[in-house]
Formats: sequence, structure tokens, C-alpha cells
Amino acid sequence: MPIEDKIKQLVALRAEARLGGGEKRIESQHGKGKLTARERLELLLDEGSFEEFDMFVRHRCNNFGLEKESYPGDGVVTGFGTIEGRLVYVFSQDFTVFGGSLSEMFAKKICKVMEMAMKMGAPVIGINDSGGARIQEGVMSLAGYADIFQQNINASGVIPQISAIFGPCAGGAVYSPALTDFNIMSKDTSYMFVTGPKVVKSVTGETVTTEELGGAKVHSTKSGVAHFVSDNEQEGIKLIRKLVTYLPQNNMEDPPLVACTDPVNRKEKALNEIIPDNPNKPYDIKKVIELIVDDRDFLEVHKDFAPNIVTAFARFNGMSVGVVANQPAFLAGVLDINASRKAARFVRFCDAFNIPLVTLVDVPGFLPGTAQEYGGIILHGAKLLYAYGEATVPKVCVTLRKSYGGAHDVMSSKQLRGDINYAWPSAEIAVMGPKGAIEVLEGKAISQIKDPVELNKFIAEKEEEYRVKFANPYNAASVGFIDDVIIPENTRIRIIKALMSLATKKDVNPPKKHSNIPL
Repeated sequence: MPIEDKIKQLVALRAEARLGGGEKRIESQHGKGKLTARERLELLLDEGSFEEFDMFVRHRCNNFGLEKESYPGDGVVTGFGTIEGRLVYVFSQDFTVFGGSLSEMFAKKICKVMEMAMKMGAPVIGINDSGGARIQEGVMSLAGYADIFQQNINASGVIPQISAIFGPCAGGAVYSPALTDFNIMSKDTSYMFVTGPKVVKSVTGETVTTEELGGAKVHSTKSGVAHFVSDNEQEGIKLIRKLVTYLPQNNMEDPPLVACTDPVNRKEKALNEIIPDNPNKPYDIKKVIELIVDDRDFLEVHKDFAPNIVTAFARFNGMSVGVVANQPAFLAGVLDINASRKAARFVRFCDAFNIPLVTLVDVPGFLPGTAQEYGGIILHGAKLLYAYGEATVPKVCVTLRKSYGGAHDVMSSKQLRGDINYAWPSAEIAVMGPKGAIEVLEGKAISQIKDPVELNKFIAEKEEEYRVKFANPYNAASVGFIDDVIIPENTRIRIIKALMSLATKKDVNPPKKHSNIPL
């Protein structure tokens, strides 16, 4: 065959592969408000940067009539490209081919790009849109899932792993995204669950819809499986591109440093008045974050899950940082099970990828109650404590108002190897608040006072005495637990100077096979 004919044959095969399951199935995909696998990659990657692998791979199953139906690519598009000029490896599941179901060869394609991402030290981004295992392949499909899981485990903490769920993701398919660092779901078109509504009905008798069982709202608010939710796929892909800009390529590199035009010495007088005079009155910690970070811009992670703590990526003088902040506007900023899990996971990710941590503290303690104790608040709270104590990245902490009890220790305290710990003059660092403290310290005296007027006066005097002594940052500063008490309006410049001073920090943990974090 002449070379011209061979080239024509190649072009025809490529055209066939790019059609996936064919025009009708592509139309069906669009009819559901979903993009195709290739359209998603076109939006995700820099224009013209995508290089595809394994376009001509086909399944090799001869069961249940599959020998009569075969498509080049076998239901997943894999390769590499760039995002803002930086290398990333990608795979995008194609629902138009066998419903995006996973086969032996499908899994091998994904494992190949993950292995290459590890070798090259580049992030891997997977777009999930799959009906699950290809049942006709039986155990080969199950083995394929397990092979992918092992690659996820090997890559964890070595390269960033990001999963987008833009369609169904059920059964064994859910565990690969669960093993990755970040999950993005789109409203109305994506869902995740281990067992579907029909199985739930038959086993438990419970009637539940697909959306109620595993939709984006459920996983972004209740389970915490989804870190981000987008209104549509286009928005979700833009979000992935933004997320990647905060991350290093791998665990041996620092995050990218970007040019900063926001003045380093910018003062924000609004910060001087943001803490209410009434210690029980809330305020929005996100306004504080907005006023101190570069260009007032930050990317919140787990926005709708455990809103009593805020986790976000931001920049200070062009440096990428992870921000952890108690949120007094929700549950008074108390730490509970979900807030502890959320923050611990975020802290460990930042530490794994050399991203400095900035912690803003206003925490009255851990949430009391039987639901929390029975749910294991002790273990879950210990996760956050462990994460901060284990972290070797630069850690800068600013206490804004309350920092009580065990929650004080947990939130990047000096004793958990906090590097630079500042406090505002409004900071209250104590074992507990005035009311609880006086009930303990003066309990006997209180029980002996019978006159209500006299009792209220006594309690008020003792609470004020406690406030004067402990409701300030100077006790902690007097023993070096607070490095400096700073004027709120200067918070931005003080954090930036602290981060700059810590740029060459070297800290190590004792040699070990791996830690045994409380799970």
C-alpha cells in the first residue's frame, strides 16, 4: 500500500476515534447538558497543547457479544498537555462508548498516564463520567479498578491528583476520586455513591432519589466528598485551571511564585474595627481573609462543608499559601467532627506539597454534646492536632479573638511547632471563657450566696477580674507563646514578612515507615 494511502487510513482511524460512540450518542450527551470527553479536555488544557496516547487501543473481550462491538480508544481519552504552560497529565472518560464503563484496557490506559505523571513529576487530572465496571469483562474490570487505586495510592503526596465528576460515578468507580486530593462535582449532572437507589431500596427498604443519595449538594454539604461544586462543566473546568495555579508540580518543588502588584505594606484600617466589642457577637472571617491576601482573591476549599472553619488557597506577595480560619459567623467558630476532618485533610495536603500555612484563630473550643462524643470527636479532633504537629512547612498563626482550651493547642499553637505566632490586642488566650472559668473557680462561693442581686454582682465582678487577667494576649506573650502583639491593620505586612523569613525553613520528622494518624 502506498504511503499516501496509509496516511489516509491513519487519518480515517483518527477521525473514527474522535467520534467516540458516534454522532447519535454525542447528541444524547449534549442533550443531557454534558460535554464530550474531548470537549472537556479542549477547555481544560491550553489551546493546541494536548498530546493523546493510546487512541487506537481496543478492548479484547469476547463475552456477551462484545466481540461484535469495538471502538478505538475504548471509552477513555488519555494524554498530556499544559495549563498556563505547566505540564499536566489527563484522562477523560467517554460516556458515549459503552456508557464510559471501565474495561481491562480502559484501566491500563489510565494507569499508563498516571505512571508517566509520577515519572515526570506532574499533576494528574481525571474527568469521570462512567456507568461503572464493564460487567461483560467480569473480574478483569474489577482488577482494572484495583490497579488504578494502587496508582492513586502510590501518587498520593507525590503529585497533585484532581478528580472532576461530570456524570455518574458509582460502585468501585467512586474510590479512585476518594483517593485523590480534590473532587469537583457539577450540579444536576453528576452523582457518586457506592450502591444506587435500587440496591438501597431492596436492602434497607429506604426510598431515595439519585440526587438525594449522591448528588453534588449531598457530597458538598453532608459527606464532604466533594471539595468544589460548579453550576456547570465549563465553570468546573475553569475552577480546576485556577486550582492548579496554586499548586506545585510535585512534592519536590515549591508552589509557583507569581508577580504581585498588590502593595506589600497595604494597611487595612477596617481590621481595627472588625472585632465586635461584645465577645459573643459574630463577624465574618472571610472579610478578614479578603482584606489581607493579594488582590483580595482566594479560592475556598470545601466551602459548603463544615462552614465553621474556612480552608482556602490564597497568595501573599505572590506566594501560594493555605489559609485555615475559624468562622465565628457559623456555630461561633467552634471545632466539631466535620470541621476537624476538613481542616486536617487540608493541612496535610499543604504540608505534603510545600505550601506554607497561615492560620487565623477565633475558636471558643470543641463542640460539646453526646452526638459529638459518640461520633468520635476525640479522634477527629486529634486528626487536626496531628496534622499541625506533623507539618514541617512554614506555619504562621494570628489569634484574632478567642483561643480557648484544647482548641487553642490544636490551632497551630507554638507547642505544635508553630513558627511565628502573632495576636491582635483583642485576643483572649485562656483555658476557657470567663463564665465557665468563674463557675469552676468560684463555685463554692457562688453556692453560698442566696440573694440573686448580690449573686449577679459577685459573678459580674469575678468575670471582669478574669477578663482583665486572661482576656488579652499578654499572658501568652510573657512566656513566648505569642511572638508579638500586632496592630490589626498591619496584619498583611506582618504575615508577608514572617513568610519571607521562613522561606529557608528546614524541619524534619523522626525517621519512620509511616505515621499512624488517628483515623
